[in-house]
Amino acid sequence: MAKTEAEFAAVRRDEARLRPGVLALCRHLGHGGADVTRFPGGSLPVYAVGDRLVLKLYPPACARNGRVEDRVLRAIDGRLPVPTPRVEAAGEFGDWRYVLMTRLRGEPLTEVWPRTDERDRDAIAEQLGRLLAALHQITVPALGPADWHRFIADQRAGCVARQRARGLAPLWAAQIPEFLGSVPLQPSPPVLLHTEVMREHLLAVRGPGGGWSLSGLYDFEPAMTGDREYEFAAVGLFVSRGDARFLRRLLTAYGRPGDRFDAALQRRLLAYALLHRYSDLTWYLKELPAPPEPTLDALAARWWALDTP
Repeated sequence: MAKTEAEFAAVRRDEARLRPGVLALCRHLGHGGADVTRFPGGSLPVYAVGDRLVLKLYPPACARNGRVEDRVLRAIDGRLPVPTPRVEAAGEFGDWRYVLMTRLRGEPLTEVWPRTDERDRDAIAEQLGRLLAALHQITVPALGPADWHRFIADQRAGCVARQRARGLAPLWAAQIPEFLGSVPLQPSPPVLLHTEVMREHLLAVRGPGGGWSLSGLYDFEPAMTGDREYEFAAVGLFVSRGDARFLRRLLTAYGRPGDRFDAALQRRLLAYALLHRYSDLTWYLKELPAPPEPTLDALAARWWALDTP
């Protein structure tokens, strides 16, 4: 079942077809008596198993994602300043892969964000910067892509076509070739990248003093190795979202020199956002603050704002 992406798209929300297999897998793993509840979001089926475990499923078309998540979670376990899930079991069940992992505590940062104040956001920015610095120090051999320069070249070659296929207006699509051609990307030595650091993948808890802090980072299935700046493309789009104070504090805590917070950095991060495997500029334009003018340079300055208020 679901051996192709099209077949998976047809079954991914069909609990009548998925649930019998999920319950059989839970019995196989020794958790047949646990309450099993599907989480509502996510691109893959993910279930709470009791109140302590999470079961994530990968159809055959996404088998590599399951192997990546298993390997990365084992490599980073206990080595980061913010908790990540611990693998309890992983393997194949029928045609599907699975990872059974511990459940993290906290609320999604998407829900917490409206309840945070400036002090909370400062603390979260610094905590996230230190977390990413620690993540980028960990090595996971042969994670891929094998050739970062080839990966970027291929992404560059297909960028306009991919963005047009996702509905990008001609006004924006026409700017992409010249913009990418004007942005020099000189990658650092490859590091371990989460690639989708976003509020949806971060958890937070309220501390004894009432302030919020990060309590978890999860969803490592799209992890890869590559240039560290590729990571901050998603951070700007999905965490700071144009908040200059937040992004500056995050990058400072990460260890980036403040004298390099300039337009060249903003343009590189937009370039990586356009070249990202899952890039969708049409969606970003709907979700993020509007730039003062309809140019890619204006987008870079607005979405990766770095000037202090």
